[in-house]
Amino acid sequence: MRKPLFAGAVFAVLAVFTSPSLLAGADSEEIRLLKQQLNSLKQDYEARIQALEKRIEATASTAQQAHSKAREASRQVATVAQAPQQEAGSNSFNPAISLILDGRSTDIDDSELSLPGFQLGGEAGLPEDGFATGHNELVMSANIDDKFYGTLTAAIVNHDGETEVELEEAYIETLGLGHGLTLKAGQFFSGIGYLNSIHDHAHDFADRPLVYEALMGGHLLETGVQARWVAPTDIYLTLGAEILSGSEYPSGDNGSNTEGYSFFAKTGGDIGDSSSWQLGASYYAADFDVREAGGHHHHGEEEGADNELLNGEVELFGVDFVYKWAPMGNPRQRNFKFQAEYFARDEEGDAEFVEGMNSAEARYDGEQSGFYAQAIYQFRPQWRIGARYDYLHADNDISDFVDGGIDLDEFLDESGLGDQGNPERYSIMLDYSPSHFSRIRLQYGRLDDGRDDSDHNDMLMLQYLMSLGSHGAHTF
Repeated sequence: MRKPLFAGAVFAVLAVFTSPSLLAGADSEEIRLLKQQLNSLKQDYEARIQALEKRIEATASTAQQAHSKAREASRQVATVAQAPQQEAGSNSFNPAISLILDGRSTDIDDSELSLPGFQLGGEAGLPEDGFATGHNELVMSANIDDKFYGTLTAAIVNHDGETEVELEEAYIETLGLGHGLTLKAGQFFSGIGYLNSIHDHAHDFADRPLVYEALMGGHLLETGVQARWVAPTDIYLTLGAEILSGSEYPSGDNGSNTEGYSFFAKTGGDIGDSSSWQLGASYYAADFDVREAGGHHHHGEEEGADNELLNGEVELFGVDFVYKWAPMGNPRQRNFKFQAEYFARDEEGDAEFVEGMNSAEARYDGEQSGFYAQAIYQFRPQWRIGARYDYLHADNDISDFVDGGIDLDEFLDESGLGDQGNPERYSIMLDYSPSHFSRIRLQYGRLDDGRDDSDHNDMLMLQYLMSLGSHGAHTF
């Protein structure tokens, strides 16, 4: 009897809960609860979205402020970077002192530089045979204040067994003028060419290229003022102009000491991540009353002879190119550098040669040119190998010759104006640099002055270069 009663109760309950009216009521309640939950979720997500939007706006504002500050900082850094930078750790308002030690042992056939067709002057020459000290330098530099930077370089050299101290550079330079402008005043290496403004110890070879020796007396060192401007462009571009005394070779003595001027321009950029380049063009001109010349021999002609160019004008044109490569811009392991310069000089004046009671004079109009090309490869850390080729050409016109006891052939030979050949030189070098402050170099060179009756001039040199004290970075 209990089973039928239980079964009946179950069926009665099922009948109640499955009736349409009750199901409809249950569905309505569930829908209402779901709607409340959805509204609650909607409000919660809307609140979260609004909070997130506010955070994004705040972040964007902060990023914009940071970007503006970064741009301003970059502009300030660029302005400061125009000024010469001192080595870290040196006192900004006390002179940073450095000393360059240059020593060499040279085996050379003939230490007299002979370049037919070129009147040599300035510091043109070849290394002395045997043991010698080279071009030693004492440098003092500092920021004078927040407006000016100053530097002085004294060269300590040995000429014919006598030690001489020569003023090389002494100038001031402006700091932070803005707009990419920098002014320089004093005695300095001119900005023409690529190698001219670089000191000897930073060269890749122990001697200067022949075109510098023949056309500029080693380098163009003048007194005057210089203005440089770095353009605000994506590609590197700098323009420069100089007003110079015009009293140094290839010019000479003049009355006003304001007879020289020059212009130069340089541009460059990167090629991918591993290469960079720079191209430059230069012009120099000067007038002079008297230029003492050394003929085609270093440091003068025969004893008791005078060789001068009077009432002269000189113009110098130049083009230079530099290419550098280093894997991903890191030169520590390996790097390569190619460098070449071409110069052409056009000059004229009254040439005069006097020896004892005899003399000769003539009108002179000379066109001379030359170039060098060199490649340097660092094949492993601290070790480099390099090669260089030099070439010169002279086309001199001599007219209105006056024989005062010296015939034309002797005049052309002793004055250095006889253009009998095209001098050229081949050089190779290997150097080892334990650090940025020391270098040992072995170099071989063969010079041919271009004359049929002359022998090659071979040179083998072992050189050391040491830097003591603060030492700034070199140019590109």
